[in-house]
Amino acid sequence: MKVQDKVIVVTGAGAGIGRALTLGLLARGARVAAADINEAGLRETQALAGEAAERVSTHVLDLSDRAKVAALPAQVIAAQGAVDGVINNAGIIQPFVPFNELDYKDIERVIHVNLYSQIYMIKSFLPELLKRPEAHIVNVSSMGGFFPFPGQTLYGATKAAVKLLSEGLYAELLGSNVGVSVAFPGATATDIGKNSGVEMGGADAESSGLPMASAADAAAEIIAAMEKAKFQAFVGRDSKMMNLFYRLNPRAATRFIQKQMQRMLG
Repeated sequence: MKVQDKVIVVTGAGAGIGRALTLGLLARGARVAAADINEAGLRETQALAGEAAERVSTHVLDLSDRAKVAALPAQVIAAQGAVDGVINNAGIIQPFVPFNELDYKDIERVIHVNLYSQIYMIKSFLPELLKRPEAHIVNVSSMGGFFPFPGQTLYGATKAAVKLLSEGLYAELLGSNVGVSVAFPGATATDIGKNSGVEMGGADAESSGLPMASAADAAAEIIAAMEKAKFQAFVGRDSKMMNLFYRLNPRAATRFIQKQMQRMLG
């Protein structure tokens, strides 16, 4: 589905990849309904849009609140006139600790933001998308959604669930007007730790030696996945590389990343 003249909802649009998605879609002639819990971040995204800001509507809400998400399609349609696509990008990481040390409050927060928010968005928007001549959903998983990162085990579990949710939805919607893609970004230069309320310390992709993509480059690949109706999109050189490595030898790939994470976490 070409995004020009389409209305696309982007979650997590107040920063990082979500902001880059918003700006990238606008550059391609789309209209964007930008959603985030961070009102100040949304205002900054809209300001960065320049003259294209007139094609942006902003929607401040907690995506883990089912009732608020259920009300969002009507708000988007009131602001934009229609909705043709959804990019479920919003997500957070967990504190960098072993699963055994993870508090239930952190477990529940990560599950609600990373998984339930996507479920709520899909359930809320799919009836409207099915009314359109063509429509598309992109669910953003993670490189951590197809192979394990020690210290991010619960995060990875939610992103693996997004993978299967997306692929099951793709199968169910075959032959319909709604396409589904799942994207797996690798290490990307964003403030996800800060925005997740997580102290990164030495635990960042740059210190691991893994190649990092810019948010703009990651967003461009995700938008291309929507336009090309890709089934899976491995975003960034590291994601493509680790997908191949994990398929060829999952045990060796797991041991490799375990050593990388040990160095990062000290």
